[in-house]
Amino acid sequence: MQATAIAAAGMTAAAHRLTASAERTATWSARDSDTDLVKEAVEQISAKADFKANVAVFKTADAMTGALLDLKI
Repeated sequence: MQATAIAAAGMTAAAHRLTASAERTATWSARDSDTDLVKEAVEQISAKADFKANVAVFKTADAMTGALLDLKI
């Protein structure tokens, strides 16, 4: 089903965004002015929300597929 593939791709993208932001935050130092910790915090919250939304899509698609398979002809 296409919805599950799209949701899985969205979860992967969100996980990559979170990982990249976490790495930038972990390597931040007081001398490093290129990393804005506030923007990184927002990025991490956004990535988490995106991941949760894609999980909801995946669960809904799974439930719909299950309902279709349970139908009796």
